[in-house]
Amino acid sequence: MTLRQAPRRRRTARRLLATSAGMATGLLVTGLLTAPAQAQSRTGTSPSPGAPIGTVARTVGDARFEPGSCPRTAEPIEELKGARCGTLTVPENRAKPSSKTIKLGVAIVPAAADTPKPDPIVWLAGGPGDDAVGEAKMAIDGGLNRDRDVILMSQRGTYSADPALLCPNVDKFNGQVIGLVYDAPSTERLHVDATKACRDELAGRGVDLGAYNDTQSAADYDDLRTALGIEQWNLYGISYGTHLALVYMRLHPEGLRSVGIDGILPPSNSGSAQTWSSFRQGVEGLFKACADQPACDKRYPNLSATFEKLVQDLEAKPVTTTVTLPYSKEPVKVVLDGGTLVNWLTSATHTAEAVPLSIDELANGNPQRIAQQWAGWRLNPKGIGLTSHGLAYGIFCSTWTPYESKDAALQGGQKEFPSFPSSVQAQAPLLTFLRGDCDVWNVPPAARSVRDVTSSDIPTLALSGAFDAQTGAANGPYVARTLSKAKVVTIPYEPHVVFATSKCAQEIAVSFFETPDAPKTECLKGLEAPEFEIAP
Repeated sequence: MTLRQAPRRRRTARRLLATSAGMATGLLVTGLLTAPAQAQSRTGTSPSPGAPIGTVARTVGDARFEPGSCPRTAEPIEELKGARCGTLTVPENRAKPSSKTIKLGVAIVPAAADTPKPDPIVWLAGGPGDDAVGEAKMAIDGGLNRDRDVILMSQRGTYSADPALLCPNVDKFNGQVIGLVYDAPSTERLHVDATKACRDELAGRGVDLGAYNDTQSAADYDDLRTALGIEQWNLYGISYGTHLALVYMRLHPEGLRSVGIDGILPPSNSGSAQTWSSFRQGVEGLFKACADQPACDKRYPNLSATFEKLVQDLEAKPVTTTVTLPYSKEPVKVVLDGGTLVNWLTSATHTAEAVPLSIDELANGNPQRIAQQWAGWRLNPKGIGLTSHGLAYGIFCSTWTPYESKDAALQGGQKEFPSFPSSVQAQAPLLTFLRGDCDVWNVPPAARSVRDVTSSDIPTLALSGAFDAQTGAANGPYVARTLSKAKVVTIPYEPHVVFATSKCAQEIAVSFFETPDAPKTECLKGLEAPEFEIAP
């Protein structure tokens, strides 16, 4: 269960983001590159003056950085050629003096400039459960390494960490769901069974599941900074990475020059109810963009009402069809009910141009387009075993569910979409059966302070997309209330994580790290709405 689900259509050349089952190739490449063979090992000392970051072994407190091979990635990543790599070893649970240690993969992509600035940029991946190292192409394609080194470290439990808490059985079940009634009690039982099997397998390996959370991850990054001998650095977090960045800012503000957050998920109000609010914001933005285009409005009038009626009708009487996929020899059964449609649209905002046409076809008895897309996202075999469900549940079940009511999803759905059936309202988009999953995951709640609002005078860039149905654009002004040096920017017509889709967002982000008090936003003036597909 993660907060990002569908591949997205780029207006600029970008890597496809992972689905909930992880959309990346399955070939594992270990030791792609190595650090300089003669890197000197030191303990408790600063790196030699002029030595590139990441070429010197160093121990600080309980953490040790060791240069070495680059972390494994699911496919070869060109942007990692020439990277300086290694591992950070830290305690699994800092609250336990006898805790065993874990290893986190580190890759440092050098700045393109001959004379880089001394404060690198750290990329915080989303999910929860994505691996930052596998997102090197996105970070570098967007120009973050123009003047600064870019540091990518696998969050604890993710693909290139040791241990990796991946649980491919959950990925496989997420594929099987396409042939089931999405939010039926029988589906919930199977879903929770898959989650429990995942938990039992990890616990049987001796993993301390309660140690995979925001607080420990934030400490990992602060340990990395000191172990690398860096006085000051910058953060850029996407999706869940913004959640982690805001916790980091509150717990470890020392050493932070500036922070960029993109697709904002504030710990203080994250949860099922807020997810419904984000869904409404994103789809309303998309539907309004269609209504503002005469051709789209004429061909697809009252799109919002059409969508809401479809949710009602399909929940009462699901539609079953079959589709053929490139990687499947046999036709695949797909069931479309109201819950499926909501979750499809949450992700389909990434391919906004086709949304009105897809909804219209479904309303007129043709479910194939949506069924094909839904099945393609969920069944891609390249996504098996890439997402750290152990980290995802560690976050959700320690930070979210203990501090929201059992009826939070239902109440959020009732507030934002009162016309939806209660069975749909009860399952927040992309967080289906979260309460049951957390019951069996059985980790202790985080300290209530993890939900505190982050107050800071660290320069912060708060970026959102107007079509973001996963972390709504209103989260930007929300976090800025207590960030005295925040710059809030909403990129029109863009979905979740604007750095991945918008050249303008990339330009703003790069300029922010150059001059945090005055990022360049002139590119916003020339942006245009997508041209929606119009059926004959």
